[in-house]
Amino acid sequence: MTHESGEVLTSNYFLEPGYIFIASEPTVISTVLGSSVAVCIYDRKRKTGGMNHFLFPEPDKGIEPTAQYGNAATTELIRMMKTDGSQIKHLESQILGGGYNPDVSSIDIGRRNIMVARRVLTRHGIRVVSEDVGGAKGRKIVFHSNINEIAILKVDRIRRSDWYPYEGHR
Repeated sequence: MTHESGEVLTSNYFLEPGYIFIASEPTVISTVLGSSVAVCIYDRKRKTGGMNHFLFPEPDKGIEPTAQYGNAATTELIRMMKTDGSQIKHLESQILGGGYNPDVSSIDIGRRNIMVARRVLTRHGIRVVSEDVGGAKGRKIVFHSNINEIAILKVDRIRRSDWYPYEGHR
């Protein structure tokens, strides 16, 4: 999108858990992560990017592999980037999230989510250039799809008002 002055305008998109988004124009993609993980993939040549946000590493036997699962969501994000015109050799990735708070759950699903993201990216030959993973804090993520910059805000607890549409005090 371009303003009449010629300035490039950036769109905003809030990525819900279990979804994947590929930007067709410069877009600020944001999401909120606890134990879930987001993988951002950027095409250095085309200056475009996309993000997934998944909740679980892999489905149990007999469960349909949807974008809620890291193995399916990351494979699909790569497929979507390639369909959009990207070549693997121009792609790089960042992995975010995968927190673990023993007060919330006795199972460290975040660690398993991180591991599946790394495994799928490695299998497809996509270099991981940055990670902000693990720990006990939640994260608010802001990814600029056309310049591959990410802002991360860490919070002790994720509040309902952190989710779009934003409500109340943040």
